[in-house]
Amino acid sequence: MAEEADARVPVTVLTGFLGSGKTTLLNHILTAAHGKKLAIIENEFGEVGIDDALLAKNAKMQADEEIIEMMNGCICCTVRQDLIVVLNKLMKRIKSGKLKLDGIVIETTGMADPAPVAQTFFVDDDVKAAFVLDGIVTLIDAKHIEQHLDEEKPEGAENEAVEQVAFADRLLLNKTDLVSEEDLARVEGRLKALNSFAPILRCNRSQVSVDSVLGIKGFDLKRTLEMDPEFLNTDGEHEHDNTVSSLSVVQQGNVDLDLVQDWVSEILQTKGADIYRMKGVLAIEHAEAKFVYQAVHMIFNGNFEDEKWAPDEPRSSKLVFIGKNLDHAALKAGFAACAATSEAQEKKRKQLRFALGDKVVCNTGGGWQQGEVVKLMYRDEMMPPGMVAPYQVKLSSGGLIYAPSDSDDLIRKAGGEPDKRPVSRCATGPERAGGAASGAIAWRQPQLRGVTVCRPEGSCGLWAQYAVAKGGGAREQRLRPLAHASH
Repeated sequence: MAEEADARVPVTVLTGFLGSGKTTLLNHILTAAHGKKLAIIENEFGEVGIDDALLAKNAKMQADEEIIEMMNGCICCTVRQDLIVVLNKLMKRIKSGKLKLDGIVIETTGMADPAPVAQTFFVDDDVKAAFVLDGIVTLIDAKHIEQHLDEEKPEGAENEAVEQVAFADRLLLNKTDLVSEEDLARVEGRLKALNSFAPILRCNRSQVSVDSVLGIKGFDLKRTLEMDPEFLNTDGEHEHDNTVSSLSVVQQGNVDLDLVQDWVSEILQTKGADIYRMKGVLAIEHAEAKFVYQAVHMIFNGNFEDEKWAPDEPRSSKLVFIGKNLDHAALKAGFAACAATSEAQEKKRKQLRFALGDKVVCNTGGGWQQGEVVKLMYRDEMMPPGMVAPYQVKLSSGGLIYAPSDSDDLIRKAGGEPDKRPVSRCATGPERAGGAASGAIAWRQPQLRGVTVCRPEGSCGLWAQYAVAKGGGAREQRLRPLAHASH
């Protein structure tokens, strides 16, 4: 029996609430030098796949690994039969000698209860003969887990976050940089109260050794039955909170960076508590690279990827929202209004404070200099992806510069009083040589209104990296000024 058990392919079930870091961990496994041949079975709650795009580029690094995606639905409910079909298909290829696998990783949707998934490996005879459940690994978002553990559910609906902790064979306490040591100790205490058997490993950005996830031999059926005597009962009811839904949006063409930023800012500020997960791949106007973003409640993280849009690839944006009481129509309409159209460009132009020929003074980083507005809605190849400056200004000294935002801390009416409107803090930078005389307006810190986000030094992303909370206060990263003379 021992030899027979050893011959079966070990399966790891990777679970965790929405935004806990599961796909990040999968990408880490795909790029690690572990020498294992793996199949990845991925499940998404929404109708449009986003994570498969994030995984695909790393899967190409290891040609022996297969990406298998099961979409639209919860793997512990309607899609579970599809899981059995996929496993049986793999089993036939293994038996025929066409495929050799050292393991399978199943990433569940963040809304899944892992118990019915684990149950599959004990109640289906064909699956049980070919595969063995190695362990359930649960990712924990250290900043938001308590909020989800405490969430009140409708009568009869289960709390998925509690189930994911209770059935875990290993707990990865992720995003530890976002909370204090006191918070971590309290969270670990709550996790141990729900599951005293699973070891807890602290991590950040899902960076753990592959050996701590694969081949852990952690699942114990006897212990599971002691915790849940109905574990093998396939007729048991399984009910989710019906106030939680997903919305998928696919929109052809490019979107405007500024309009998207304002839209996301408004959503996270007003609906952040109800947005469990938001993710997408965007086609930004004036950007060759794809922009990939993810958000969990009010924490936003995104970057322009190394992957560029192919010349013959249709440019389109894909978004997925998962949350409570989502207004599907409003969200679709809001994103549609972010389209990069001539009408949107003209509307922004009409909102500018200055017109062509207006005399202005500009903050060049080396002091205020007089100049004249010579172009509106200006862009050149030296500017960050997606950026369109409201003004190009010719200085009285002869140099050309651009103002990256229409704010009083960067550009003012010549001889006029400063605008008293509140603006976000701007950085100032050194002048850059370029012709007889030139100056440079410092690029302003990107800021989603009401949401603290940071742009790392040297990054050209749209928005990048969430703010770090230490000791109860937000710690903002200092920015390197991006200063460009226009050409």
